[in-house]
Amino acid sequence: MFTDNDIERLRSGRHGDPFAVLGRHEDTSGPQPRVWLRVWLPGAQAVGVIDMASGQPAGVLAPLAAEGFFQGQFASLSADYRLQVQWHGGAQSVVDDPYRFPLLLGQTDVWLLAEGTHLRPFEVLGAVPRTVLGVAGTAFAVWAPNAMRVSVVGDFNHWNGAAHPMRLRAECGVWELFLPGVGPGARYKFELLSRDGHLLPQKADPYARSAELRPATASVVAPMPPLQAPAAPRKLANALDAPVSIYEVHLGSWKRRPEEGNRWLTWDELAEQLLPYAQDMGFTHLELLPISEHPFDGSWGYQPVGLYAPTARFDAPGEGPGGFDRFVARAHAMGLGIIVDWVPAHFPSDAHGLAQFDGTHLYEHADPREGYHQDWNTLIYNFGRAEVRNFLVGNALYWLERHNVDGLRVDAVASMLYRDYSRKHGEWVPNEFGGRENLEAISFLKRLNEVVGVERPQGITIAEESTAFPAVSRPVYAGGLGFHYKWNMGWMHDTLHYFGRDPLYRKYHHGEVTFSLVYAFNENFVLPLSHDEVVHGKGSILARMPGDRWQQFANLRSYYGFMFGHPGKKLLFMGCEFGQQREWNHEASLDWHLLDDPLHRGVQSLVRDLNRLYATTPALHQRDFTGDGFEWLDHHDAEHSVLSFVRRDANGDFIVVVCNFTPTVHHGWRLGVPAPGEYREVLNTDAAAYGGSNVGTPLGAATAEPVPWHGREHSVQLTLPPLATVFLKLSA
Repeated sequence: MFTDNDIERLRSGRHGDPFAVLGRHEDTSGPQPRVWLRVWLPGAQAVGVIDMASGQPAGVLAPLAAEGFFQGQFASLSADYRLQVQWHGGAQSVVDDPYRFPLLLGQTDVWLLAEGTHLRPFEVLGAVPRTVLGVAGTAFAVWAPNAMRVSVVGDFNHWNGAAHPMRLRAECGVWELFLPGVGPGARYKFELLSRDGHLLPQKADPYARSAELRPATASVVAPMPPLQAPAAPRKLANALDAPVSIYEVHLGSWKRRPEEGNRWLTWDELAEQLLPYAQDMGFTHLELLPISEHPFDGSWGYQPVGLYAPTARFDAPGEGPGGFDRFVARAHAMGLGIIVDWVPAHFPSDAHGLAQFDGTHLYEHADPREGYHQDWNTLIYNFGRAEVRNFLVGNALYWLERHNVDGLRVDAVASMLYRDYSRKHGEWVPNEFGGRENLEAISFLKRLNEVVGVERPQGITIAEESTAFPAVSRPVYAGGLGFHYKWNMGWMHDTLHYFGRDPLYRKYHHGEVTFSLVYAFNENFVLPLSHDEVVHGKGSILARMPGDRWQQFANLRSYYGFMFGHPGKKLLFMGCEFGQQREWNHEASLDWHLLDDPLHRGVQSLVRDLNRLYATTPALHQRDFTGDGFEWLDHHDAEHSVLSFVRRDANGDFIVVVCNFTPTVHHGWRLGVPAPGEYREVLNTDAAAYGGSNVGTPLGAATAEPVPWHGREHSVQLTLPPLATVFLKLSA
């Protein structure tokens, strides 16, 4: 029966089971079967029914005392019916009744969602445009197991939370509703009542594939991006033995349009300008600071609310989603890989986001000692909850499969691994064994990397991890976390300290530049000079170099040379490649005018040549992660701050790297070498073309002599340029 209580609960938006009373219901209680039809159409004056099976009018519904409610009884009425509505004001229309459509989630989906093992929950949750019973519309579904009522609100119902209450699939805690006629471009949110009847702030869709640009916060219905078939060339380009040189970019400040209000470039403009630049510079991959939708520009994307939605910041006006996919496709056509920074460690507490999503701590821990991040004023995912892990693992696959990115650089892994991360005694909760390790987060990371490895084997994951946690980049089956690569934060910090010292005192700190080779092969390392090193008062990399202007540039060039000779994949933050002078500002373009200065242009030329030498010399990249690809020639000469070593490839071919970290020129410098023959300079960071003093071994070559040195049977005499790194190859 349709009672006054049902009417009042529907009208007030407090009915938790609208399908129990609205729509078509068969009544077999009497001697003759009959069909009841009940609808709620606020603003309607009269409602007729068309039975689409016969194509004929079936009758007219009677208005109830409560305005907007209508019902009628029929001897028969097919499930395929339409409503012919006369609205107050005289308008007429034929509409579909959302409450005539069947269950949307299949039993397998329900089972997997409840179990937390649905690999691709984004295919059924969120707002999925689809056709049901021959009618085009959008299937809405949201996980909110503790809500009393959930409704879809949007432009299509004047944001009225009482208009379209959803159906609860209690087996998995998901609410669902198909809205006919709603398609891509429609703005929407979910309105929820908590289990105690409290009206919550309207929530953006956790699975939304598009969202409004801040300060607006609505989700936007968008088509499902097509599944992108894996490409064999990308798998080869991402392999451990491939050259990987990453250009890290914050898209909002790489380049702007000051003449147009300092606006960002669009995706297509970035494809036209950024991609050819990165290709010309010889980088193999771009790493994008987070591009998931985020409300605060100053977070640089590291506080995302729409984890499934590429930010609208770079969409052309009126264009809608799709620009990012064109950007990725063009990058791949140019031989460039795309890595996106991914943030599963925490999320902001914005009222329209995940915080207390259904009135309970659904995505986050309830205890602030586990669920609140003090450093960033954010909330921490409850990695022990199966549905939360499912949300995050599904998101990783979504970016890899649907947007065809090459890899995910996972942010703030250290904060996930340890319960006491950045917390004092008494501010954290030990694990079940009394330890500080976050066992649930560790399990999640292993699950993430196993799923990526099986479902998207050409994709890569990179951990930003700053501790000595063991086996981060080792397979899960071997006891590791399963990442492909790990950022070498120790190398970055030690070498920046070293190069920031006056060369006069470097001999007392020689270990800072050699220590990384003690552990270089414990993990698959990326050597990062990242955005974190050019913010918060640290200044630019160039500004941290000591000495006068010439020496600053010479130090920077020698540092880059050392970095490209050192085992490990490479990463440079934008601007570092031409010696950005000032600290990075996310609200302004890089200082491209600096390239009018020969010294800055020289650094840019050096980075371009280093990338090309690195990519074309297997000895510099093929054995980055095995000790047989590296050999010291001499690392003991702290007095002169000179280092020399050999890099080898799988065929035994090698390149010699010699570094002089003082401004003193060393003539007749004897260096032991692996084999007899002529050694030619293939790159010298002190070359005039780079802004250097053009000092080097006469004629750029030296022939090995049978003079034992550095434990070798042969040696060469070199002229070591000041504050420089030199690469030498044995002539064929």
